[in-house]
Amino acid sequence: MISFRKKIVTQASQSFTFSRRAFFLSAAQYTVGGLLVARMGWIAIAENEKYELLSESNRVNLTITPPRRGWIVDRKGLPLASNRTNFRVDIIPDRLQNRERVLADLTRLLNLDPNSVDRINEDLDKAAGFLPVQVADDLTYEQYAAISVRLNELPGVAPAQGFSRFYPAGPSVGHLIGYVGAASAEDYQKTKDPLLITPGFKLGKQGLEKSLDSLLTGKPGARRVEVTARGRIVRDLATRPDTPGRSVKLTVDAGLQAFAGRRLGTQSGSVVVMDCQTGDILTSASMPSFDPNSFSDGISHLEWEMLSGDERVPLRNKTLTALYPPGSTVKPMIALSFLEAGLSPNDTTVCTGALRVGNRLFHCHLRRGHGTVNMHRAIEQSCNIYFYYFAQKIGMNAIAAMARRLGLGQRFDLPFPSQSYGTVPDPGWKQRKYKQDWQTYDTVNATIGQGYMLVNPTQMAVMAARLATGMDLAPHLLVDGKRHAGQPLGIGLDHLTVIRNAMKDVVNGGGTGRAARLDIPDVQMAGKTGTAQVGALSASGRGNASRPYRLRDHALFQGFAPHDNPRYAIATIIEHGGHLDRNQDAPMISGDCITYLYDPAKAMEKLETLEKSWGGTPQQRLERQLNAFRVAKGLAAAPISAEAANAANAAAPANAAQPGGASEGAGEENEEGGGDRPLSEIVQPSGTGGAGAPETP
Repeated sequence: MISFRKKIVTQASQSFTFSRRAFFLSAAQYTVGGLLVARMGWIAIAENEKYELLSESNRVNLTITPPRRGWIVDRKGLPLASNRTNFRVDIIPDRLQNRERVLADLTRLLNLDPNSVDRINEDLDKAAGFLPVQVADDLTYEQYAAISVRLNELPGVAPAQGFSRFYPAGPSVGHLIGYVGAASAEDYQKTKDPLLITPGFKLGKQGLEKSLDSLLTGKPGARRVEVTARGRIVRDLATRPDTPGRSVKLTVDAGLQAFAGRRLGTQSGSVVVMDCQTGDILTSASMPSFDPNSFSDGISHLEWEMLSGDERVPLRNKTLTALYPPGSTVKPMIALSFLEAGLSPNDTTVCTGALRVGNRLFHCHLRRGHGTVNMHRAIEQSCNIYFYYFAQKIGMNAIAAMARRLGLGQRFDLPFPSQSYGTVPDPGWKQRKYKQDWQTYDTVNATIGQGYMLVNPTQMAVMAARLATGMDLAPHLLVDGKRHAGQPLGIGLDHLTVIRNAMKDVVNGGGTGRAARLDIPDVQMAGKTGTAQVGALSASGRGNASRPYRLRDHALFQGFAPHDNPRYAIATIIEHGGHLDRNQDAPMISGDCITYLYDPAKAMEKLETLEKSWGGTPQQRLERQLNAFRVAKGLAAAPISAEAANAANAAAPANAAQPGGASEGAGEENEEGGGDRPLSEIVQPSGTGGAGAPETP
């Protein structure tokens, strides 16, 4: 039964209910308040530093300043790579908005050409969001100011004032010094160093700039500025200057380096000059080359395409990474091995123009023969038959041992990431490599610098220096305050004297290197010419002039001066030169480079006359070559500098003239013969690409 009794509400019960509700409400309020106070205390005390930094970052902008790179200077302190003040504009992809409009405005303000716009678009497509993309460098102050006053309209655009790398000698030092460039995304991922993504910072990409990058890179500076919420600078708060990198001093002579690069003319080749007293490398020139200023500023894809497709391989450092058969330049070394093995310099043989070895006929370059020849005459006249005959009696092991003592096949401690060491073949080497026995014809080919034997130009210069001094000189490129005189090779002075006298007559007597004679009082060059066959074409009677460029013989020269008290050693190799132009052949180039060391004015006067017929300096020719390439691609030619235009006009009549005639070393064309050896058995030098080429942009 349900009760309907009415509940009696008293004042006491109402007071109790109110008090209980008030208690719970107050407790809740105190709890929430306590939590708020605790949180505020935590933020204000425990996390004070964190929020203070966040607040400061909203008010203060910290910008890293790229450090200036250390200079690279020559032995006299003259700059080979320096820094110059410049204005630039970059784009930070993460901050870029309305890309098409921004690029259109930049194109209008900076007068960007279509190639530059295409390059910027490609770089933006490839770049990580944090990696700055260079828009333009080396701007005028007016262009820099035009961008700076419009920053609110150009989100993501970052103008800056800094330093750019400058190479005064241009292409002449391209392979030696290398170049710098912006860090790639891969570079950043390796170290996560924020300096690598700082606009304007560049690191070494090739050559000495790369191998010495840790020394040349300094410590970055910093700039703290107060900014508004929109990023506008209010005032500078503090600035910490950068610390420049260390300067590096080379053994190179800047004047000789530039001269050698220019003296190679229109040929593809290299010149290496060493100091016979210390082993210092005075020049290491490889031409044609690239302009390192173009790479450092951001090379266009058009210029890269032109350089990478050039059959003369301007992207390859020929002094260390190109390999060639040394040809007859090794005959003094071969003769020295004969002497050390007990052969008398007066022993003779009869050269009739050919010698049968087994069922093959090996020729001398003088088909009618030299008659009776001893060692002196064999070197002076570069008689193949003498070396064919006595090499079979002495054997290849003695020859190979002497080649290694004189630096062939050797790796040198030089600050370059890659070297090609070449090959000094012997019976053991052939068995290891080809699982074949050594044959007599292998010895015959090796004695005239053909067959399997390969060297690079630096090794050939070392061979010349060691023949000149009898010391185990090693090449050095960095000045370290030490004297590197080398140790005796243990070769008798009487044997060295026989070789040196014969090499003297190669140049100053009736030998094959008369074009290398020096017009310097009381200074005579000793040397040896060489011709390295690229293919077995000489037997067909087909001369170099009628062959395609890639099938012409290489022209070589190695020597030293003065012959009676050697101070300088030189090696010059002209790729596919074929002895077709006397003025651009290895002997005369070598003679002029040595002349520069004694009489720079005389050497420069001759060079400037020659350059008028070549179309100007390497920089001027490279500029015109790029313009011709642009026209061939259907693009408008870029305006050339007044200096280049003047050189082109001055050279116009001379360019129609014939080359200066055959070299006096041209009589040695095909001197190595090669007999009936199949083309497949002749080892070819590498011709394209390879280690040492600049990275693809």
